[in-house]
Amino acid sequence: MNIFNDFSSISSIKHPVLTIGTFDGVHIGHKRIIDQLNEEAAKIGGESVLFTFFPHPRMVIFPESHGLKLIQTQEEKLEKLKEMGLQNVIVFPFTFEFSRLTALEFVRDMLVNQLHVKKLVIGYDHQFGKNREGSIHFLRDVAETYEFEVIEIPAQDIDAVHVSSTKIREAILTGEIEKANDYLGAPFQLFGTVVQGKQLGRTIGFPTANLSLANDLKLIPQNGVYAVKVFYQEQCFEGMMNIGIRPTIEGKNDPTIEVHIFDFDQTIYGDNLRVELYKKTREEQKFNGIDALKDQLKSDEISIRNFFSRP
Repeated sequence: MNIFNDFSSISSIKHPVLTIGTFDGVHIGHKRIIDQLNEEAAKIGGESVLFTFFPHPRMVIFPESHGLKLIQTQEEKLEKLKEMGLQNVIVFPFTFEFSRLTALEFVRDMLVNQLHVKKLVIGYDHQFGKNREGSIHFLRDVAETYEFEVIEIPAQDIDAVHVSSTKIREAILTGEIEKANDYLGAPFQLFGTVVQGKQLGRTIGFPTANLSLANDLKLIPQNGVYAVKVFYQEQCFEGMMNIGIRPTIEGKNDPTIEVHIFDFDQTIYGDNLRVELYKKTREEQKFNGIDALKDQLKSDEISIRNFFSRP
């Protein structure tokens, strides 16, 4: 997949078949759009293109109050798009000045004059441009003038998937990781660096890797215990992860992310981990002492090992 951040080498894209969007949390609905892009491109010997933006528009337009947490970081998003078979992505710098472009200016000056778009694939309810004035109806009005074809993704095709970034975000925030994974078409992931904690887990037989996330805008799931897979130096391990305030030991205000990796005994401070979440197994809770906590952790490990060993 080719990635462009400006228009300096855009001429290398042959007969662009393009869609527009932030693709916030690349999911199975986006896969349908990309599949259609590739099909339409193949018909004319062209290439599929996504015109997307970075940073997220809400971060620019509402810098003090956007409240946005990312389902996927920019790196994760690009990797997912590549896996889905997209041929080209234009990651255009989103600025306040860019947000003031009218729909006509955006289509004429960028899509037509610079990209030479041949087909535009767009959802029935997509809006863009200043004051969100661009719509499927607007595009149909200008398509003949600028000699490109508009292909509408009908409501039934989009709505049949029953998925949106909002639904995915809600599922993650309520601990419904299995539902979120179904929507995403892949496990929700966290990336981070292992930092040194108080090493209390080691004293009770459950050493943990304390994870400092690579991006502080990354969405953090609801507090609780999760069945996870941990990827470290191209190896995959099963494990269990706790997100929360550690009420039995500390009762902290800020949540920590701790991973106990099964069948693993290495010192990995400063190293990076990728963690895939598969299921929330229980709520975080306060126990009557360390022994009760230890017994629960043993039970958690058995339960999660059984979860991963199921057919």
